[in-house]
Amino acid sequence: MFFSSTTIQSNTHSATMENVSEYKPSVMVTNDDGIDAPGLRSLVRVLVSSNLFNVLVCAPDSEKSAVSHSISWQRPLSVKKVDISGATAFAVSGTPADSTSIGLSKVLFPSVPDLVVSGINKGSNCGYHIVYSGTVAGAREAFFNGVPSVSVSYDWVGGKSKVDDFVLAAEACMPIITAILAEIKNNTFPKNCFLNIDVPTDVANHKGYRLTKQGKSIFKMGWRQVVSEAQGGRMLSTMTMDSSASKDAYVEENSLSTQQEQLLFKREVRGHKWLMAMMITLSFNKDILPSHPLAPYLLH
Repeated sequence: MFFSSTTIQSNTHSATMENVSEYKPSVMVTNDDGIDAPGLRSLVRVLVSSNLFNVLVCAPDSEKSAVSHSISWQRPLSVKKVDISGATAFAVSGTPADSTSIGLSKVLFPSVPDLVVSGINKGSNCGYHIVYSGTVAGAREAFFNGVPSVSVSYDWVGGKSKVDDFVLAAEACMPIITAILAEIKNNTFPKNCFLNIDVPTDVANHKGYRLTKQGKSIFKMGWRQVVSEAQGGRMLSTMTMDSSASKDAYVEENSLSTQQEQLLFKREVRGHKWLMAMMITLSFNKDILPSHPLAPYLLH
């Protein structure tokens, strides 16, 4: 039977009471923001400090946001060992799916991890945006290989959120992680899905956990012509635009020469569309940490 909020609380208590000299389950962390991203580093720090897990890291060497489930095919991957206190870590030149795949292959680590956690992403990943998300793809690749997995995203809000919030988000996810590992140990974790967690912005005041359905909302995208690659800011995640994007970057299309040999266009968010509102009512609540079970066929 899949875990409930009661299971989460009881397993958290029992996990903290275990003798740390006993077998420690292996947890491999990946992401799409890159191995140096504060979300990943905060998650690893919290996992290591618990002294409950053998912590492994296999993540992209640079930001790979919104690359979805793309993989490297024509070129070999470059892998470099990275010093992260308390963990065995490797930076990979490929995508999140590449990082998970090679991390599970036993060419870097001696055994397959018990659980893969992808994140913590800087920005929400819910609704149909999970199709674009490299964070979700990191967990999905583990699922494809028969390894239990969960993707974690923090609903970062520019001007309000702080880097320290990633630590709070990681701590808030610890009960879920320990509950999942207990389910794995008891052979009761479901084989036909993986989890996607969206942590609310005000995580310090969250009111609990809820297992719910994945929503079907989507942001409508458009394109704007720009004069340089630096214009228009960058995507924080598949859900939001970086609030640091300069207002000066917005150049009217009719002010640009149409005689240029190369035209540059920047993707931008132009609205929010609810494709099936009744499905998303429970999928995101500012007071609750929602866990969305995802099946391999995401759109149906």
